[in-house]
Amino acid sequence: DDPHPRVLWDGGSTIGESSCVSCGHCVTVCPCNALMEKSMLGHAGFFTALPKSALKGMINVVKEIEPEMGYGGILKVSEAEADMRESRIRRTKTVCTYCGVGCSFDVWTKDRHILKIEPEHGPANGISTCIKGKFGWDFVNSPDRLTTPLIREGDKFREASWDEALQLVARRFSEIKSVHGPDSLAFISSSKCTNEESYLMQKLSRAVIGTNNIDNCSRYCQAPATAGLFRSVGYGGDSGSISDIEQADLVLIVGSNTAESHPVLAARVKSSHKLHGQKLIVADIREHEMARRADLFFRPRPGTDLIWLSAIARYILDNGLADTTFLEAHVNGLDEYRKSLEPFTPGAAAQSCGLPIETLKNVAHMITSAERVCILWAMGVTQHTMGSDTSTAISNLLLITGNYMRPGTGAYPLRGHNNVQGASDHGSMPNNLPGYQSVDNPEVRSRFEKSWQVKLPSSKGLDNHEMVDAIHQGKLKSMYIIGEEMSIVDSNANYVQAAFGTLDFFVVQDIFFSKTCQFADVVLPAAPSLEKEGTFTSTERRIQRLYQVFEPLHGCRPDWRIIQDVANHLGANWKYEHPSKIMDEIAALTPMFAGVRYDRLEGYKSLQWPVSADGADQSLLYTKQFAFPDGKARLYPLPWSEPTEQPDAEYDLHLNNGRLLEHFHEGNLTYRVDGIRQKTPDTWVEVSPQLASERGIQSGTRVQLRSRHGQVSVRALVTDRVHDKQLYMPMNSTESPVNRLTGSQSDPATHTPAYKELAVSMLVLPEVDESPLPRINHRFGHPTPQLGVQVERKWQRADYKVPGNGFVQIGIRRKQG
Repeated sequence: DDPHPRVLWDGGSTIGESSCVSCGHCVTVCPCNALMEKSMLGHAGFFTALPKSALKGMINVVKEIEPEMGYGGILKVSEAEADMRESRIRRTKTVCTYCGVGCSFDVWTKDRHILKIEPEHGPANGISTCIKGKFGWDFVNSPDRLTTPLIREGDKFREASWDEALQLVARRFSEIKSVHGPDSLAFISSSKCTNEESYLMQKLSRAVIGTNNIDNCSRYCQAPATAGLFRSVGYGGDSGSISDIEQADLVLIVGSNTAESHPVLAARVKSSHKLHGQKLIVADIREHEMARRADLFFRPRPGTDLIWLSAIARYILDNGLADTTFLEAHVNGLDEYRKSLEPFTPGAAAQSCGLPIETLKNVAHMITSAERVCILWAMGVTQHTMGSDTSTAISNLLLITGNYMRPGTGAYPLRGHNNVQGASDHGSMPNNLPGYQSVDNPEVRSRFEKSWQVKLPSSKGLDNHEMVDAIHQGKLKSMYIIGEEMSIVDSNANYVQAAFGTLDFFVVQDIFFSKTCQFADVVLPAAPSLEKEGTFTSTERRIQRLYQVFEPLHGCRPDWRIIQDVANHLGANWKYEHPSKIMDEIAALTPMFAGVRYDRLEGYKSLQWPVSADGADQSLLYTKQFAFPDGKARLYPLPWSEPTEQPDAEYDLHLNNGRLLEHFHEGNLTYRVDGIRQKTPDTWVEVSPQLASERGIQSGTRVQLRSRHGQVSVRALVTDRVHDKQLYMPMNSTESPVNRLTGSQSDPATHTPAYKELAVSMLVLPEVDESPLPRINHRFGHPTPQLGVQVERKWQRADYKVPGNGFVQIGIRRKQG
């Protein structure tokens, strides 16, 4: 009802009291002015947590003394106080612990209090952070932190000393190995751990226990992208840097909600799209923010990306649009690949994918008319039964159009966790030693055996999908998991939990007592990233150093030290005194990291692998040749394939799932941040307006989702981001996890679960609660497209409506004057 609202949504809703978007920068700069903005009060700085009465009094004092004496006296008092505090305030560089973008920034602290997060022109993020990087660190000082080892006695846990816990772990591992053999044990490293810690975890598995049963959570998300790139171009990493994505003339995003999953990287795409005329195509079954910004957005049927990508490739080849010069010089296998495309006619693909033929042709012409093209994809592609094949199809499309080997081109699978790239790079995989050196290569094994002074196993081990099956089969008796909520993040959670309940001995190492800890025999208290040193590797292959901000909480230890303690209790004689010594060993054994040293990563320096011995790295992965013996890429033939689980009469809806901007995965970290939790307190299921009208659902209606594998109850959110009979459920819940619904089907090449292939039924319950999101949440906004980037030009547009009296005119006068 305000005649001059601060915000006017295009739907007609007005917000008169605030235009806050909750970035928190205002609070950092000026606590007093930030009082006008309500949403982060109490969560964005010391002043915002003061009672209103006290704060108002402080402001009034300042106002009263300003006319007579100015601010001098107050500033002198403030400066004196600052001098007294200065010795207790520290500023320490770290790398973000959330997604794979690799944002780095300074953490300002006083004792164990985090004062602020300040980006310092990091190589990946510049001066940007997202809400999690800026505000999502309260978990470090959470009272829920584990601070002592725990040992199971019956159905309960008791506290134990480190020595007792480590002796028990070593004794039980040795007994199980002696009776059942080394392959009866398995190890899971964490993508939240450092490169050095993942290296030690695989070394413990291989050199101390004697098994290749080692894996990490890339199996859940990015293993198919890695496999697809290894097939076609020889390396399983991003082709270039985020700066290359910015330089592209066209960006194609497939199966990625980039604005919420990788928000800082998405901001760079948005900037290039607005400022430099970069074209944006988005292919997704859900109309998220990037879809609404796109020059072309289309919705293929779920699980049909392989089909439309291959059809576009065929259309390009059939119509003489391919880059024949590039193909002749740098690519093998064109004839066989072209033959494999015979089934992928535009007509057949359009019918299968539910798309107009003209859309496929339009995409083909947009790609071939652009000088430089990057393709970005994520779990909307990889978490299908054809995830590896679809990733390969993406690389095939880039090859036939010549979009490799130049700045502003290439393949960019967006890594989900802060160090999921690094965990795989450093050998936490059942088939590869560090640097993707195969375990069945005698020459490679010989090099590691000489250094480690042990005989290494030569056959591929079990991945985490196979581990769960092996437990049910009675072959796997013991597991050691670090920082992985496997009991609810693996697909078919009921099946996984049943397996964990039958293990002879189970060790879980974490910073909180997670759902997975409930199945453990021993729980070891670890330290988060702010309490240790090491390196992370981001989605763009960028290795960055993080520094210790705090000492570990009393009773906790860094993961690398715990792994070393376990190894030494098992008879090893490891003597690492600092993670830098671990990295020195990695560099000596792994050509890909030959020149990685801590002095070359000092401060905000970084290196993008491969790194030669002289320290030279490669921002652009392929410049003169591809990573095959003959230097040529390979077009990889693919069969026509469709999703295994389709909706039917009983399970008539398709359920998609993914991430939120505010939370990370199941929420073990972000649900311990009060400000973020208040913004997004619980999960929900998105329901289309059509389906809501048909079944009498409104936002807040509680529904029960049932699949062939389980059921959950959750509140509905009616939104046009989904359409027809498609649903979307964020994964950030431990109480109603989506993986109670998912099944065990997986990509055959990598065993990555097909989380996105899920048919459900929906029972509408009588309970109607409040909407799971407030009306002013950013997801309800439909911002007016920005046609010009200069404010003055925007004001002069004929269709621009002034939202109030005077403000615009004042701005113009200031500009003119």
